[in-house]
Amino acid sequence: MKKLITLLLLVGTSVAQVQAQAKDQYTKGMEKAFELWGNQKTVEASNLFERIATAEPDNWLPYYYVSQVNTVVSFGEKDEEKLSKQLEKAREFLDVAKAISPDNPEILIQEALINTAWIAFDGATYGMTMSQKNVQLYQKALELDPNNPRVVFSKAEWDMGAARYFGKDTAPYCKDVERALELFATFKSDTPFYPSWGKERAEQVLAACK
Repeated sequence: MKKLITLLLLVGTSVAQVQAQAKDQYTKGMEKAFELWGNQKTVEASNLFERIATAEPDNWLPYYYVSQVNTVVSFGEKDEEKLSKQLEKAREFLDVAKAISPDNPEILIQEALINTAWIAFDGATYGMTMSQKNVQLYQKALELDPNNPRVVFSKAEWDMGAARYFGKDTAPYCKDVERALELFATFKSDTPFYPSWGKERAEQVLAACK
């Protein structure tokens, strides 16, 4: 009996060590990917996030970041073929993230960002259909998590853009940006590498309001 208990303890310890090692590898990999991204090495960052995603098939975050890297780098891209490849990859990985974590407001915002990249590239072709999709995405994200600062700010910035396009006053949405900044000050997540972007951009938008 003692031998059995000892064996079980050893097995349990070994499993815990393996899990800790895997977690440590995940942490190091994610930190390195963010470092690459911060140094403007977007291809390398995307590739590393992709490798991490392969090793973490039940974790939506690496898939989300593959999508985000490829989306952000697409803004300002003039080569339609290159843009298309980047945004198709962004959508492909976001679809996996959505399957892992359905009804996730962060993923809905990222989906709207992909649509916005297409609109920014060719508003005449993509503006009408994708704008309507974005309205629905932001509304759903707000319903799911009304106190998420990225949700509140992203929707407000989108509404501001729509107001400018139609020649309307953007001032009413400044209050939403102010509320987003209040939420940024208190928003916390216990999940490592949970999205935290948006505060600096919100501060810039609010400064333009005044």
